[in-house]
Amino acid sequence: MTFMKPNRAPTWRASAAALVAIATLSGCATNNPRDPLEPFNRTMFKLNDTIDQAALKPAATAYKKVLPSFVQTGVNNFFGNLSDVWTGANNLMQGKGEQGMSDWTRVALNSTFGIGGLFDIASEAGLKKHNEDFGQTLGYWGVPSGPYLMLPLLGPSTVRDTSGLPVDMAANGWSHVDPSSTRNIGTVVRVIDARANILDASNLMEEAALDRYEFIRDGFLQRRQGQVFDGESSRKALNEANEGPADAKSIRAAYADDAPASDAAPATPASTPAPAAPAVSSETPSK
Repeated sequence: MTFMKPNRAPTWRASAAALVAIATLSGCATNNPRDPLEPFNRTMFKLNDTIDQAALKPAATAYKKVLPSFVQTGVNNFFGNLSDVWTGANNLMQGKGEQGMSDWTRVALNSTFGIGGLFDIASEAGLKKHNEDFGQTLGYWGVPSGPYLMLPLLGPSTVRDTSGLPVDMAANGWSHVDPSSTRNIGTVVRVIDARANILDASNLMEEAALDRYEFIRDGFLQRRQGQVFDGESSRKALNEANEGPADAKSIRAAYADDAPASDAAPATPASTPAPAAPAVSSETPSK
């Protein structure tokens, strides 16, 4: 009696195909041109996520449930008023003088009439709040962002923005507060308040995103580009958006469709003949 050997060729071929697919997917995961450091970044993402789920998110949830909303608003306004000082400086370094002076006017109003920044009087007065940092200033003047980088504890960033962090930290007014115990407590409150502000969005993202790492990375890079160029795709596009018509003629051309009908001169039909003068007879009428 003879026994036929099982045909293992399909099994080996399936295994080889699976290995090739895994290798291909792994190569795609690490060959993203925007994220060449993906293996390291994913490790840091898991670390940050573990800390967030264990400590930061529960603290932010309790903060949002326990404290009255007006207290949370006051905390957010206070630290936002401090950040407006550095935001104004960065706007001036980017050549945006009007926005820079507006930011410093916000600080003056909120620090006085807003009782140390607890109330945002400036926004009610029509002064728009901006958010600028040194990484955005570097990007505005042409420094490339470099690879995406997930920093431990600090979260998403880029190589360019990371290089600007020491300047941002030194310019942070709260980092110079004494005693250190007050400074540390305020820093913790500021972090918890910032986490509480995005609590609902993060919960929605956790439920909807298939790969939260990619979702956060792609969203951060797109948002960061918009921050650097004020919503435009590049500095050239930003400059073109800021350029207005050069003279009155170009203004009229740009808004030709908006001219009111009453401004237009009435047209005179060219084919209408002028009325003929009455004929004068040379003969004297008979009596």
